[in-house]
Amino acid sequence: MIPTLILVFSTVFATAALAQGAPGAPDAPADITGTETGFTPIAADTVDLASFLWASRPIVVFANTPADPAFAEQMRHLEARWPELAARDVVVITDTDPAAASAPRQKLRPRGFSVVLMEKDGTVVQRKPSPQDGRELIRMIDKMPIRREEMRAIR
Repeated sequence: MIPTLILVFSTVFATAALAQGAPGAPDAPADITGTETGFTPIAADTVDLASFLWASRPIVVFANTPADPAFAEQMRHLEARWPELAARDVVVITDTDPAAASAPRQKLRPRGFSVVLMEKDGTVVQRKPSPQDGRELIRMIDKMPIRREEMRAIR
């Protein structure tokens, strides 16, 4: 119950923070948020990765610009599988401004485009320099020890 509340509050506050920005803000282009699916990426400059410990599995997507084709492709992959990812406590964090030096960028130190999958305990599980299909990410999540414990508890 508490992890769900944390996820809901972090999403609400992140959405409010995004809404205060310009309509075409680089970290929240209108074409990557899915109103039908509930897919709402969180801007990296508004979060601290420590706030997701034991509550969510961050997928952090880095790019040098929001116009990066790899970034747009990754957002499409994530949105297409969003209901399944959300069921696995995933939050999507985006960072398309290297000059801003957000906390996630400083901690994870990406070069160019990068997709970083993290576990609930804060460990980096996977780093990829190219877009990853949502199905591949789901498979990786389902292989994680903490996720396996969650699945056993559900049964």
